[in-house]
Amino acid sequence: MTSDAPCPCGSGTPYSGCCGPLHAGAPAPTALALMRSRFSAFALADAAYLSRTWHPSTRPDPLELDDDVVWRRLQIVDTTAGGEADTDGVVEFRASYRSAKSAGLMHERSRFTRHEGRWVYVDGDQLNDDLPR
Repeated sequence: MTSDAPCPCGSGTPYSGCCGPLHAGAPAPTALALMRSRFSAFALADAAYLSRTWHPSTRPDPLELDDDVVWRRLQIVDTTAGGEADTDGVVEFRASYRSAKSAGLMHERSRFTRHEGRWVYVDGDQLNDDLPR
């Protein structure tokens, strides 16, 4: 992805000023920033980033992405805590996707925590179940 292209997370800013630095190794300042960067990583099929930002106790091994799924749009519904001074947070989101067989919406309340000083995804409660995780 070119650095001046719009970020896949839908923030309206260029990738280079949004999720790009996080994908390159910068720590996410908030749970919301991590959520956005993880959506972008799914959209870009960056399994290595997803693994690095997944809590070791819940991370799948191996992490396999579905090449047929195209992540199209992220909508943040709500956040609880997850700020720069917090240790835990929750981000509720809706993510639309398309595959060769269908289109759909994933709706989840994701839990995040700090692990070794960095925000990581722990797990989430799916509020619909139209895409296997």
